[in-house]
Amino acid sequence: MQQIELSYAIAPRRSGRALIRNPLMELLHAVREHGSISGAARALGFSYRHVWGELKRWEQTLGHALVTGDQGRSAQLSEFGDKLLWAERQAQARLAPQIEALHADLERAFALAFDDRTHVLSLHASHDDALVLLRAHAAATAQLQLDIRFTGSVDAISALNQGRCVMAGFHTLERPPVGSIAQRTYKPLLRPGLHKIIGFARRTQGLIVAPGNPLELNGLADVIARRARYVNRALGTGTRVLLDELLARDGLDADAIDGYARDEPSHAAVAHAVAAGQADTGLGLESAARSAGLGFVPLANECYHLACLKSALDQPAIEALLTLLRGAAWQHQLGTLPGYESASSGEVQSLSALLPWWNFKPKKTG
Repeated sequence: MQQIELSYAIAPRRSGRALIRNPLMELLHAVREHGSISGAARALGFSYRHVWGELKRWEQTLGHALVTGDQGRSAQLSEFGDKLLWAERQAQARLAPQIEALHADLERAFALAFDDRTHVLSLHASHDDALVLLRAHAAATAQLQLDIRFTGSVDAISALNQGRCVMAGFHTLERPPVGSIAQRTYKPLLRPGLHKIIGFARRTQGLIVAPGNPLELNGLADVIARRARYVNRALGTGTRVLLDELLARDGLDADAIDGYARDEPSHAAVAHAVAAGQADTGLGLESAARSAGLGFVPLANECYHLACLKSALDQPAIEALLTLLRGAAWQHQLGTLPGYESASSGEVQSLSALLPWWNFKPKKTG
């Protein structure tokens, strides 16, 4: 049994309805219509040698004869060739509505690529509900398409440094202290003078709990004391860094948390685990808790940062993003998300001014 693979071509529009075209079927159809290899070759704009060679190559691949008749004489399709054309017509007829829809979707998508007014910005980022909202808002109002791949904060900045994206999203405590876990995690990945930070949002993280907070979990110490079943975020995510930061600040042992080694891929997944009764709590966003109808205990305010190379600031896509972030329409939308507020949104900031991890001593003179 041969497998079927689909492909498409970017070319001027042909007349007639949309079809999934196949070179072999076009060869067979031309042979049937013109009754010879030479006639088929003229109709398709190929040489006789090319058409003959392609037919023989396909016969070897499929293990069946496709045409009958000697080379240079009239030709007709073999029974197998006829059956292939019949099967293709049946499939095209049955799938016509889906083919039309797929064709239209592809044309709409590629139309954006040929529209000089539309910009695309590739962004690897720690999962964030506001970014999901921003993606829709940018597409609807600014002809800006955000190509977002959600990943851990560390992986996002690494992707930026490796040239796999233009911008990276990560988050830290609002005022991360010198010597913090955040410093040890992010400082090796970011360089003043090379990277710039764009302000995005301030958000609240805390314990996602069952409605009414039946275990009365008011902090991480309560999670440990009450042996609450915890669900974590994966190593390398900003929320995992935040948890370890809060544990260190309060002098608590991570090994004392029941479920510290169990992780989920997103804030929504943490909320789902709590809602399904698979866990009692987990650190996450207030917006994720509220959307799932759960309780929320705030623990920390964070800044969500967008990082890019300084040399990329004059790219049209980034300029369009900065204009959007500074606008009142976006800042109003951001305020509709529980636990979010605008914080220097769209403001280009230096690492050394924003994160207190670099101490540049003035050079001695004389």
